[in-house]
Amino acid sequence: MPSACILIRASAGRYKEVFEAVRSLKGISKVFPVLGRFDVVVDVKAESYSDLASLVRRIGRIGGVAFTETLVEMEVV
Repeated sequence: MPSACILIRASAGRYKEVFEAVRSLKGISKVFPVLGRFDVVVDVKAESYSDLASLVRRIGRIGGVAFTETLVEMEVV
């Protein structure tokens, strides 16, 4: 079960709209607005890497999303 943190930068003045849209998506563990280079952070626990990729693509298509960066948790050995 892959876990990831998705960092989202919203278009100017649209972080609340992006936050609300992302919050309504299935598969989101936690979402919160932040200050800094990014505007919204999303914690995700997906069933598979394919599901994770699909969710990242859906987020990227939300109106007001300028770009995303996804940090996928790696296995510690």
